Amino acid sequence: MKQGLLQWRSPCHCTHFLSPLSIPSVSIRISTTKHAPIQPITATVDSQQQQQLSARERRQLRNERREQKAGYSWREEVEERLIKKPKKRYTSKTEEMNLDTLADLGPRWWIVRVTRIRYEETAERLARSLARNFPDIDFKMYAPSVQVKKKLKNGSYSDKPKPIFPGCVFLRCVLNKERHDFIRECDGVGGFVGSKVGNRIKQINKPRPVSVDDMEAIFKEAKEAQEQADQAFVEEQQREETIKSENLNVESNTVTTVVTESFRDSKPKSQYGKASAKGNKLPAPGSTVRVVSGTFAEFLGTLKKVNRKTRKATVGFTLFGKESLVDIDLSEIVPETN
Repeated sequence: MKQGLLQWRSPCHCTHFLSPLSIPSVSIRISTTKHAPIQPITATVDSQQQQQLSARERRQLRNERREQKAGYSWREEVEERLIKKPKKRYTSKTEEMNLDTLADLGPRWWIVRVTRIRYEETAERLARSLARNFPDIDFKMYAPSVQVKKKLKNGSYSDKPKPIFPGCVFLRCVLNKERHDFIRECDGVGGFVGSKVGNRIKQINKPRPVSVDDMEAIFKEAKEAQEQADQAFVEEQQREETIKSENLNVESNTVTTVVTESFRDSKPKSQYGKASAKGNKLPAPGSTVRVVSGTFAEFLGTLKKVNRKTRKATVGFTLFGKESLVDIDLSEIVPETN
């Protein structure tokens, strides 16, 4: 990039006067490189006036311009914002720890912590105590649970409650310090669900109310859980009936098969016609019997015992000088006749 060249010419040596031509001249050679175009600087009278206006005048001018716009009112917009967002109210530590201020909220839902053992009994005892000691107040006690039905072995049905939120009871009432302290002193109650307020020296657990949306969600959850439990019980009953019908069909087929086989075995085909004719009569224990079929066919033995349920007989055989007891079906033995 070529830089501009400055030349200085010395003035002429004149002792009387200086002519205009004798003023030193400066010649500048400008480089031929291309630069960005120079933006023109404009200044209007309004901008100069705004710089001279005070802050209040500028604010008034801005408000006038806003009002000139059609369908726009900045005052209404500001008022709506102030209405939607109420002014934050700062309370002192003493006022925060005062539980009587909870009565200003009106009837609200509160969560009371109770023991998980005998959950229903604790809720009923708390409700009776409140009704007896504070007969003038209106309150509601809600312990969300699901009634679970089961069929016992003896054929009866059991209906037991299963808590959805174990250890929590929902109480709706107007709460103040007197009622708060009374509920906390009841047996099986551990206090309210809330947050700690105060300082390091003194702190208390201030109850926190449950919103209406949360309570509606809890009611909906309890209803859905009850419907699912009822549906599961119906499906279990249908499954048991199906299994029972299948077992009955199997047992009926088994009984038919056993009756058919016993009818066939009641008339054994053997060469002992007289013995087969008397086959329906069971021999007495201690009598001598003969085996007509099976492994010990044609063996003589002494009848020891008869089991009518299993249709088995215990027979003693003398083998190699020793008596051996063998269980044989009744259809395979006949009394020995001399």
